[in-house]
Amino acid sequence: MDPADLLQKHFGFSTFRPGQQSVIDTLLAGRSALAVFPTGSGKSLCYQLPALAFEGVTLVVSPLIALMKDQIDFLTARGIAAARLDSSLGLDETRAIGDRLAAGSLKLLYVAPERFNNERFLAQIGRVRLSMLAIDEAHCISEWGHNFRPDYLKLADFARELGAERVLALTATATPSVVADIRKAFSITEGDAVVTGFYRPNLRLATTPVLSEKRDALLLDRLLKRPPGPSIVYVTLQKTAERIAALLSGAGLPAEAYHAGMESEARGVVQERWMASDRGIVVATIAFGMGIDKSDVRYVYHYNLPKSLESYSQEIGRAGRDQKPSTVEMLACPDDVPTLQNFAYGDTPTRESLTALLDDLLSRGQEFDVSLYSLSAAHDLRPLVLKTVLTYLELMGVARQGTPFYAGYEFRPVDGQNPAAIAEAFPGEPGKLIVDLFQAAKKGRLWYALNPDEAAEQLEQERRRITRALEVLAERDLIELRVADARQRYSRLRPNEDSKILADELMARFVTREQAEMDRLQRVLDLITRDGCQVNALTGYFGETRDAPCGHCGFCLTGRRAKLPPATPLPPLPTDLEGEVLALRAAHPEALMQPRQVARFLCGLSSPALTKAKLSRHARFASLEERPFTEVLAWCEAL
Repeated sequence: MDPADLLQKHFGFSTFRPGQQSVIDTLLAGRSALAVFPTGSGKSLCYQLPALAFEGVTLVVSPLIALMKDQIDFLTARGIAAARLDSSLGLDETRAIGDRLAAGSLKLLYVAPERFNNERFLAQIGRVRLSMLAIDEAHCISEWGHNFRPDYLKLADFARELGAERVLALTATATPSVVADIRKAFSITEGDAVVTGFYRPNLRLATTPVLSEKRDALLLDRLLKRPPGPSIVYVTLQKTAERIAALLSGAGLPAEAYHAGMESEARGVVQERWMASDRGIVVATIAFGMGIDKSDVRYVYHYNLPKSLESYSQEIGRAGRDQKPSTVEMLACPDDVPTLQNFAYGDTPTRESLTALLDDLLSRGQEFDVSLYSLSAAHDLRPLVLKTVLTYLELMGVARQGTPFYAGYEFRPVDGQNPAAIAEAFPGEPGKLIVDLFQAAKKGRLWYALNPDEAAEQLEQERRRITRALEVLAERDLIELRVADARQRYSRLRPNEDSKILADELMARFVTREQAEMDRLQRVLDLITRDGCQVNALTGYFGETRDAPCGHCGFCLTGRRAKLPPATPLPPLPTDLEGEVLALRAAHPEALMQPRQVARFLCGLSSPALTKAKLSRHARFASLEERPFTEVLAWCEAL
């Protein structure tokens, strides 16, 4: 069917937005494509429409459950067979989606990137025709992008292994270098990368320097004096979201907080209430906004500085999607800088943790498997940092990741059926295998526990046949099946390694990442104080060249460059801090032995060892969060 006909029939539109048809034509021609479109400009249609024209399923990788839910609701309302697999679903829902996938009745299936670490999912998707792999937030695959996620880096390999017929990478924020990284990863030609531009003529962009003690009053003044309209106020910390929402609500404004520390049900209520309102205000951390389709947002305020121009561009892009005039304003206070820097510094592990991890891994032989959870706890590395280290080892040619698997399976017969009765449904050799599986499993009161590797060795069967037999029983509703103990396989690629040399190289990579984050934050400060059109500087960062000034940014409207006020002087350190920290170190050597561990504790940056020792509840935790991490680290090293 012609794309224009599909557009009208299923989506009710008569024309495409800029860039959409070019991307769709490329996909329909059987080639992979990259779409770099501003927030709210219709990226989703670029895979939703061609998915209807393809045989097989389109697999959509998205990082947010909220985004998946919204898109599933949108598609099912239009009669399009779409579903999602995520951690919020129950066993019966997951099984039903697997049945629809196997039957070929799904056109689109949404998953998170972490789903590719699921052995059963890989087996499921490997048995169907994968007509397209669509990857939202594709900038996350770039090591030097602003939001690198190790799970994203593996998607290019999975696309090849699963036989995806074409790939569509989508993002709203990609610099020219990140575009090049995405194209290289998915073999997308330059001509099939469509970048539509970032300029938004309807957004009035203001950057207003302010002292921290005057910021609350300035925000209140803006919201009370400007005509009401749906608004987002972005903050950095969850406690700030709660405080500012209470401040605004106390002034009679319809404001509510939204952050990742809230229960998902409570967040959903806040979001739905705001979506339905023509004047609601949500005070949110960056957990809010992605995938939310509300076209009439009139104001986006940054109470705190954004951490990068990429984040800033994405967040202000949620205003004025209906093309009507909207205001975005940053309340620029230099006191925010240490907190933003501290998050970046907190991602750098200690050299001792890296060396211990490497010694552990290198002692395991040429082929080994690990529990990421256990490694994280054993070496005091947050899960995302650990994944980044393991990804770096792959990039350095030290190891290669294999297919993840589960070391533990648990199952129980449905309706209390006898195992022998279940086996009777499978004549011959399959039935004997089922009897053997029940005998090999360790029986509890209700559940049988089975290690598939041990069972495969005991029964002289391939592991794949063991796990597939259990999946077939679950698919036929003969057993209830659940998995545990996720393990990740690795192969050593070189016989001899020096852990100290590897630790040096890894530390150098993390230090480079630290500096990249500092540079991103500096670009935000440079934009605020720019002597020239701020909009042109912002779009230029993403590779779009504009000749004429925009006429609607702070510099163009005032003719003056802004000047940041000085940061608020910090009080001296508490006189009793040194003694208390030394006592804590003596009591909790695993959590606080290294200076960087102590600095993370004082700056409010958690880690597995701090959590295990329950130190994140201590009164001194985060007591120095407003100070620069480098200053706190230097103080800790002096101890």
